[in-house]
Amino acid sequence: MTYLLFVVGLVILVAGGEFLVRGASAIARAFHLSPLLIGLTIVGFGTSAPELIVSVQAALSNRPGIAIGNVIGSNIANVLLILGVSALIAPLVLPGRELWRDLGMMLAATAAVWVMLMDGSISRLDGLLLVAGLLTFIAMAFVAGSGHPPDPGTESFGPAWKAWAMTGAGLVGLVVGARLLVDSATIIAETFGVPEAVIGLTIVAVGTSLPELATSVIAAYRKHTEIAVGNVVGSNIFNLLSILGITALIAPIPAEPRFADTDMWWVAGTSVGLAVAVMTTGHLPRIVGLALLACYGGYLWMMA
Repeated sequence: MTYLLFVVGLVILVAGGEFLVRGASAIARAFHLSPLLIGLTIVGFGTSAPELIVSVQAALSNRPGIAIGNVIGSNIANVLLILGVSALIAPLVLPGRELWRDLGMMLAATAAVWVMLMDGSISRLDGLLLVAGLLTFIAMAFVAGSGHPPDPGTESFGPAWKAWAMTGAGLVGLVVGARLLVDSATIIAETFGVPEAVIGLTIVAVGTSLPELATSVIAAYRKHTEIAVGNVVGSNIFNLLSILGITALIAPIPAEPRFADTDMWWVAGTSVGLAVAVMTTGHLPRIVGLALLACYGGYLWMMA
């Protein structure tokens, strides 16, 4: 039964990603919004729903390590794992001229959270500042991304509500599929005697990033590279500003020293590396995708 749930979860996850990419690209066409904006907001924020659920539940259950570690681990996985796999499928075009503002926000959010973690907690005031930063980013993104000429190659579904319905169905499918996949994979790993620490570092950490992985891989396969890249950048911004912000507003989050001393170096390094790649080369070839995956393997090995 557990293996069947694993397969069902995988199927639902892939179908959800397909629905989300097709619906989101249709929304961009219908409302004259840039595909990058859709990737940064609807897709990027929507695929981060599992991280939000996990972090809020962890904070309410007095498990601050999971609440913060979930966000930090997901941001590292988004750049190294998700962009790595996506680039292996199809070399990614990085729209530097359009993305510089969003990369700046991602770097600023990373620096802000790092400073907040240095005093040993993320307070309610910190949470309020993070949420305010998110609202500012959304307003700036929509002002800059509106009035975009429709892409003639983008699929249209007729009335706009059909595109919204497909996008919503895709988001639901991603959340449900990821949940089934994580739960069943955890049971299977425990059956084979895999240590709890390894399960946490791999299945749980990557599990909440599965929606981003499925969406970016499908977007790369369908040549919607702006959505694939925007999904990662938007998800990283949402993780830092919204998930930590909302969680801290509900309950202040104590932070272990290791987050500021060790893990945030990885978050900052991957974020700066992505920004440099976007502003200099303008693309991620397959060889770079392979290097990103190798770095992620090294990160998991060090954490284990």
